[in-house]
Amino acid sequence: MDKLIINAVSREKRFAYVRDNIVEKVIIDRPEQQSLVGNIYYGTVTKVLPGMNAAFIDIGEVKNAYLHRDLLAKYILSPERSIDKEKKSVTSFVNQGEKLLVQVEKDATGVKGPKVTGIIELTGMNLIYMPQGRYVAVSKKIVNEKENLRRLGMRLKTEEEGLIFRTSSTSATEEEIKNELNKLRLLAVELKDKTAVLKKPGIVYLKDSFTEMVFDSIAQMSDGEVIIDDLSLKKVLDDRYPNINITYYNGKENVFAVHRIEHEIDKALKRIVWLDKGAYLIFDETEALTVIDVNTGKFSGKHDYQDTVVKTNTLAAIEIARQLKLRDIGGIVLVDFIDMKSEKDRLSILETVKAELQNDKTVTKIMGFTSLGILQLTRKKTKVSLSEALQMKCPVCDGTGRVLSAETIAFRLERELLEHRNSDAEAVLIETTKEVKEAILPHLEMLEEWILMKVYFSIQPSHHHHYVLKQFGNLAEIAGKAEDPY
Repeated sequence: MDKLIINAVSREKRFAYVRDNIVEKVIIDRPEQQSLVGNIYYGTVTKVLPGMNAAFIDIGEVKNAYLHRDLLAKYILSPERSIDKEKKSVTSFVNQGEKLLVQVEKDATGVKGPKVTGIIELTGMNLIYMPQGRYVAVSKKIVNEKENLRRLGMRLKTEEEGLIFRTSSTSATEEEIKNELNKLRLLAVELKDKTAVLKKPGIVYLKDSFTEMVFDSIAQMSDGEVIIDDLSLKKVLDDRYPNINITYYNGKENVFAVHRIEHEIDKALKRIVWLDKGAYLIFDETEALTVIDVNTGKFSGKHDYQDTVVKTNTLAAIEIARQLKLRDIGGIVLVDFIDMKSEKDRLSILETVKAELQNDKTVTKIMGFTSLGILQLTRKKTKVSLSEALQMKCPVCDGTGRVLSAETIAFRLERELLEHRNSDAEAVLIETTKEVKEAILPHLEMLEEWILMKVYFSIQPSHHHHYVLKQFGNLAEIAGKAEDPY
């Protein structure tokens, strides 16, 4: 049975999708990490660049937004033939200083501002409505009703309007779809009226991405239960999904802790993931790609080595698919399965991965095995991964996972002290860690002979090994300041 567990009473809102008692997905929504995607803005055109066939729009955010000519409403609605429109510059469709209603398609990254479109999309339960979209489309997941829905869409919409039928539309009646369309039309009119009184660029529609993600997850549930700790959101869900079993949780302990979701989140942040029978996976996430290594560990098959390899790889394929969804890993993914001699075995593992990712809403492309036996796949990055959302780069190792050893620092200290061998000082005070001191102690007498001065230490506990030459001076002065004379 499916369960959706929603923890929405604090500023950080979360939900977990659980299928057959296995956590498949965790969504975390924080105020400082909220995406602008889906938000609608009233903006002013600040620059029109014919060379880029685009315009820059002041939408009231830190960076101006980028709008390509092909996403302008005037371009889409132009009665000219496509081949004639394409020959025209962006200046034929927009002017500097013009006011536009735009919607964010992609968040700002680095020095680039957000990417926006002039084709506004308003999302309902069964439809996505575009006041100026001009076309009718049907979700790729719908197979049997495609043509019927297209004909219905063409019948219901005006010439300028556009409609996209969502997966849930297959179970909706024509009357329900008509009513939803009329509500979305009213929302479009409200947004237009709102812009009429605005004097400067700013937001006119804030998309509640968390609630929409909850809606999408409930839509996937054929049978199950929703457990929620927020009464206001529960009321919204009760009204929208009268046939779903929605339970209010008001216990003292956090709802995620009660259902062991906190435990699953902690596991999903670890580098090593244990499989059944002692096998394990190692996850190495970088900005460019994620590498997953499969290891047999203590697992040994009953018959022969290849039997062990195939069973381990099958277990790994199932868990990797789950971890990709749970960790929300995007970008390039390389999986180093244990080497398989048989092409039949490789195909079997490939089919297992495909089957396990079949219900993943995030677009995934599986490229297949390389000549080195590495499985390549890409998963669309729609937002930050779980690790990016909850963790920061380690200030000690700078994200590498490694720090310089005590011995390396001790050798560096020796070299720097040798640079002071002609000094007039009688002694030196060194602040360092206990481990660095212990690494240098066996050779200290010889070092003091080389540099012609006494060495004293001040121990400073630290997560990374270091040293500081705190002071040079006469013997009595330095010896008095040493916290840990050897």
